[in-house]
Formats: sequence, C-alpha cells, structure tokens
Amino acid sequence: MDIKSMKNYLYWLYCQFELITCSYLMEPWEKLLFYTFNITMLVMVLYAGYIFVPVHLSMAFQFFLHLFGNQHENTVSIVK
Repeated sequence: MDIKSMKNYLYWLYCQFELITCSYLMEPWEKLLFYTFNITMLVMVLYAGYIFVPVHLSMAFQFFLHLFGNQHENTVSIVK
C-alpha cells in the first residue's frame, strides 16, 4: 500500500467518523471540546484497563487454581 492511498484511506476514515458523530456540523471550538473530551475518556479507559485488567486476570487465575485443587504450599509446611 503506497503513501497516497494510505492518506486517502485515513481521510476517508476521518470523514466517516465525522459523519457518524455528526461533528461536521459543529463549530471549530465545539469540535475542540468534543474531541478533547473523547480523547480524555479514551485515555482514561485504556489506562484503567492497563492497570486493573492484569490484576483481575491474576486473581481469577489464582481462584481457578484454588478451585481445581492446585494450591500453593504454605511456607510453614515446607519448613516442617
């Protein structure tokens, strides 16, 4: 894929986004607020997913290991 067709494709995607969100009807200052809000929400969701999803996956993995009987040995039982 060459640069010109990639540029045209990205422009087409941007036009589709403006049509779907009806942001082509907004004034420039409204677009700035709209895009700033949307980008901020997207960054917050991605950050929360980056922070919390691995923790929840680890807890679920530990739960299923415990549920199926593969328990970690206690350090006290290893010493005895």
